[in-house]
Amino acid sequence: MIEEAAGTRMFEDRRDKAFKTMGKKEMKVQEITELLKDEIEPKLEKLRTEKRAFLEFQQTQSDLERLTRLVVAHDYLKSKEKLKQTASDLEAKKQRGTDLEDNAKRLQTEISRLEEDMKKVNAAREKELRKGGKFQALEEEVKTHSHEVVRLTTVFDLKSASVTEEEERRKGVEKTVKDLEAQVKEKSRLYEKVQAQYDVAKADLDKQTVDMENKEELLQTLLTGVASKEGQENGYQGQLQDARNRVSAATTEQEQAKLKISHMEKRIKEDEPRAKKAKEQNSGLLKDLETLKSQAKKLEAELKKFGVAAGRQEEMYEEEASLQKQIRTLREQADSMKRKVANIDFSYSDPFPGFDRSKVKGLVAQLFTLDKDKAQAGTALEICAGGRLYNVVVDSAETGTQLLQNGKLKKRVTIIPLNKIAAFKASADKIGAAQKLAPGKVDLALSLVGYDDDVTAAMQYVFGSTLVCEDAETAKRVTFDPAVRMKSVTLEGDVYDPSGTLSGGSSPNSSGVLVTLGKLNELMKELNGLELQLSELQSSMAKEKKKMDSARKAMQQLDLKSHEIKLTEEQIGGNSSSSVGTPRY
Repeated sequence: MIEEAAGTRMFEDRRDKAFKTMGKKEMKVQEITELLKDEIEPKLEKLRTEKRAFLEFQQTQSDLERLTRLVVAHDYLKSKEKLKQTASDLEAKKQRGTDLEDNAKRLQTEISRLEEDMKKVNAAREKELRKGGKFQALEEEVKTHSHEVVRLTTVFDLKSASVTEEEERRKGVEKTVKDLEAQVKEKSRLYEKVQAQYDVAKADLDKQTVDMENKEELLQTLLTGVASKEGQENGYQGQLQDARNRVSAATTEQEQAKLKISHMEKRIKEDEPRAKKAKEQNSGLLKDLETLKSQAKKLEAELKKFGVAAGRQEEMYEEEASLQKQIRTLREQADSMKRKVANIDFSYSDPFPGFDRSKVKGLVAQLFTLDKDKAQAGTALEICAGGRLYNVVVDSAETGTQLLQNGKLKKRVTIIPLNKIAAFKASADKIGAAQKLAPGKVDLALSLVGYDDDVTAAMQYVFGSTLVCEDAETAKRVTFDPAVRMKSVTLEGDVYDPSGTLSGGSSPNSSGVLVTLGKLNELMKELNGLELQLSELQSSMAKEKKKMDSARKAMQQLDLKSHEIKLTEEQIGGNSSSSVGTPRY
């Protein structure tokens, strides 16, 4: 019965302990539930609301972009129709000019015939006069002059009607030009207004995108406790890391305070029998001091071995953020320039697996460079190259055939195979003769561009037979000189051909492509350099992370040891009995 009683008491004790434990767990569960209800769930609901607002903004942004594209397309169609109308008017005027030239030639022929008739009449008159038929000669002369007056009157009336008609057409064209200018101004105002709205919306989008990323990171850390992006400490993870650092610093300060208290207590105890045990105390403190110094030297050696300076991790994070900001800015600028030169967008698929893409050199416009001091010749070079500017250069005809058959090209292209193209470069004699005629005002187009040696044949094919002249007078003198007889282009884009044809007028639609390409290439080089620098920095951060953590721990230990050394030296220096046989430190 005693054993049974003892067993029952043990069961009751354990049951009471279990009830107490269950009560504690129940309180803990209630605290966690209240934390979820009061803090985490409101934050999650706020994030969901902001996400819905962001999605609505995205929808509005997409609608705005779609409507902007529709407006631009409408303006493009209207401008295209006006261009066709202008082209038809131009053709009509050209036909009118041709008719006038034909009339001039016909009138010239009539004048020649009249001169011949006049000679015959004069001869007949002279003959009549010699015969004594003076009256008959005068009568014939009157008839001739009457016919001439009638003919000239008719011609004058025709010319007057033509002048009146041309004057009416000129007034109509001037009115059309004024209407078009007014429409252009109106469209420009609308474009500036839409552009301003777009800039504001884009800035708002960028801001909300950054906020969304930060809040998604916070949500991820709330749900999992781990940052969603490797190498970053955002949200609660960053706060936890900061808290750990503060705890570590506080622990160090606490240890330092404890050590200080310990030393002070030890000093109080040791001061009582100081007279008897001064040498023994000093010898013990000196041994402790030497031990602490040796430990500090070991920690310093470990820090040197890590090779990590204090504050280096924060500098790396700041440098990474700066590089990312610069890369975003350069990408926006590069995208804007790419939209201006959309014709140079050439893409293709590999004709077969393992295809060597280095065989496709690219578009002619992408294979040469134009120095800044020669940028004024950009328009002339564009006119000189013409449609060849967008031809595709490949290493051989076989590669070109493979691209055309299996490259899945999105548009029609002209291919220049380097092994088949008939390259031509003007002779040195012709170039020298042209430069003698106008020193400093004439250059071969090929000499104004820079290019790689492997595309020399293509560059000679495009630029090797044309001269670039400073002005129209120089181009006229050089083109039609018997010692030169070469096609010339002025800096304004006027073309002089030795066959006798001239072309010019308004600037081409593609004017400025080469200058824009030069700026785009410089931007891309700078962008690639920054991306490479960012990649190297991120890889270095990944490698240095463990070293930095170890170095931080070693630095805390070194600070602790330094404080201990300082306290020990102060204790030795403050010991009044140390002056008897022990030097001060």
